[in-house]
Amino acid sequence: MTEGKRNLIHGLLREYDIETAEDIQDALKDLLCGTVKEMLEAEMDNHLGYGKYERSDETNYRNGTKPKSVRSKYGEFEVDVPQDRQSSFEPQIVPKRKKDISAIDDKIISMYAKGMTTRQISETIEDIYGFEVSEGMVSDITDRLLPQIEEWQNRPLDEVYPIVFIDAVHFSVRDDGIIRKLAAYVVLGINADGRKEVLAIVIGENESSKYWLGVLNGLKNRGVKDILILCSDGLSGIKEAVSAAFPATEQQRCIVHMVRNTLKYAANKDMKAFAKDLKTIYTAADEKAALKRLDDVTEKWKGQYPGAMGRWYDNWDAIATIFKFSKDTRTAFYTTNSIESLNASYRRLNRQRSVFPSPQALLKALYLATFEVAKKWTVPIRDWGKVYGELAIMYEGRLPQ
Repeated sequence: MTEGKRNLIHGLLREYDIETAEDIQDALKDLLCGTVKEMLEAEMDNHLGYGKYERSDETNYRNGTKPKSVRSKYGEFEVDVPQDRQSSFEPQIVPKRKKDISAIDDKIISMYAKGMTTRQISETIEDIYGFEVSEGMVSDITDRLLPQIEEWQNRPLDEVYPIVFIDAVHFSVRDDGIIRKLAAYVVLGINADGRKEVLAIVIGENESSKYWLGVLNGLKNRGVKDILILCSDGLSGIKEAVSAAFPATEQQRCIVHMVRNTLKYAANKDMKAFAKDLKTIYTAADEKAALKRLDDVTEKWKGQYPGAMGRWYDNWDAIATIFKFSKDTRTAFYTTNSIESLNASYRRLNRQRSVFPSPQALLKALYLATFEVAKKWTVPIRDWGKVYGELAIMYEGRLPQ
């Protein structure tokens, strides 16, 4: 600490009789108020071209002051803003029509991104900064994101995505006065560099081929020409829609979901052994060996759980894609691990808000949560070089060189 800073602190202690942390806040608030006033006067001097007590022949001159309430991170205070005769003064430290100099908008948006409700944000701002921010004001501030969300939702995309995941998280939303369960479908792409990228967030309720065709055509309209592998759970109508929109795309059922759906039939005492047997199917050396293991596992457990393995046979065409690849490469797309961190963030929103006030409020929260998570996506997914190499051989000529 410099000698100047030390002297300044000693002066503050004497001037404000500081004894508590609250006293420090009050002192800083008072100093900030005084500093803003001095800066406003200096701005006016510069605007007019002469000092407050100097004479001048200029036609424009000071015309008193106007009180203005200003919000800061130390609380709210009132400052006298200098006025000029011609009303041409444009202060920079406290711009016209702006009352907040604490970047409170950014703080509100950050809290909204973490899943806080408008009421919680309003109460938090008042507790920390000492001034009231209405729930309506919080909503107005976050509404400013809507054009940005629309622009993001319509941004151009890459021509080729080697792998795309589609997954859903469900939320309770008030819509026309009725609380309903709505699904937020997340479309996550792995681009040619191996980096994760959320391509779209779609809020809907009725899955169908027509619905999914609209979602996929939306990707095409934004520039996507090819997807090598699309991984999803058993979303109604997705299979037919993918075949129509991207006929060359191979579909892969999420193995994690397949295992979960199978084990829901099992008693707790059998789950560990059953899961171990299921693993022998999707880690088999090739499709022929996997089919043999499928038959063996079905035979072993059909007495206790006769309907448990039916899904594996019904969806085998969308499971077998993985057997073209090495065991290490399979893990890049046969599970939705790449999307799980995102879903975990979305589920935190669910825990913090039992009901979203509108579909629009849900979209804002999902958008902000997505960008919070995406900040960490700075490197390619694991073993991407190997994965890309195998994909380039299997889908010759379809990946950018």
